[in-house]
Amino acid sequence: MVSFGAQVDFAPPHIKIRNLNKYYQVQGRQVHALKDIHLDIPQGKIFGIIGKSGAGKSSLIRTLNGLEHITSGSIHIDEHNLAELNHQQLIQLRQRIGMIFQHFNLMSAKNVWQNVALPLKIAGVNANEIQSRVDDALSLVGLTDKAAHYPSQLSGGQKQRVGIARALVHQPEILLCDEATSALDPESTATVLDLLKQINQKLNLTIVLITHEMQVIREICDEVVVIDAGEIVESGAVWRVFSRPQQAITQELLNLEQLDLPFDVHSELHPTDTHTVLKLRYEARLNQPHDLSQIFASFNHPVQLLQSHVDYIQGHLVGALVIGVQHTQLDLSTLKSTLLQHIAAIEELGYARPTY
Repeated sequence: MVSFGAQVDFAPPHIKIRNLNKYYQVQGRQVHALKDIHLDIPQGKIFGIIGKSGAGKSSLIRTLNGLEHITSGSIHIDEHNLAELNHQQLIQLRQRIGMIFQHFNLMSAKNVWQNVALPLKIAGVNANEIQSRVDDALSLVGLTDKAAHYPSQLSGGQKQRVGIARALVHQPEILLCDEATSALDPESTATVLDLLKQINQKLNLTIVLITHEMQVIREICDEVVVIDAGEIVESGAVWRVFSRPQQAITQELLNLEQLDLPFDVHSELHPTDTHTVLKLRYEARLNQPHDLSQIFASFNHPVQLLQSHVDYIQGHLVGALVIGVQHTQLDLSTLKSTLLQHIAAIEELGYARPTY
């Protein structure tokens, strides 16, 4: 057989979800919690699922290890259909899927070492293997010196690291994180996110992380889906979704709709208004930043920078600039054709007379 050109990787997704629906019965009525979910999660990636409370995030993640039965559709893990597994096969699958919870779920009467060892003891693993795996897991999360401590002696961040160690002792291929940092302070959150990144890189784990915090997605994830009322409304690489949010819910989660200006912006032109207020969605490769002065010069009128937020995400500069252009009759269609080679989007917010 002769091969032409570079080899293309056609590896199937680690997790493949097709037409997934989930209904609950709540007080005599049927609730459609997940609606035709269609999703591919690649091997070895950190995959984020974000949405508001009640959007369906937890229902979705709990279907991935069989904690929730699906109503219709399919979930394949390594091409094995969860719905076709018998009870024993499902138990074996769950040992390949670790889970980290929001509230740690540690046993207060057991010390750190015992908490981490518990899943292995339940599974009937021999004592020597338990000793080796628990010691390795505690070393990986940096808690070897806390092995004899009890949960009451630990900080929130340390408790969550115990939870991570416990999830890793079965040497899983997939790690599910259900709001794993929402109960933590900012410093502990940063520590746990750094640890998850290290684990992902060192063990090549596929990590699926649900959260309501865009900052968590920004810090750790490769790809993200936005879920709203049980439906996936937006998805893609994190930098792309952050720079070009298509849905109002995504913009709300990104906190992009809040203007913090010391003057009013009017949707209708007032006689005293002197400026058109615009929002520019900005994106550029980190090593190829755009010249903002060139962008501003395209307006052919004086420009004031009123508000800005720019992040570094996955090798890209991503953010939003709110500007005031000293002209109230801009030809936006012509401007868009010129500017969209430099920026992701341009939106007219209204009119104002900037005063400070």
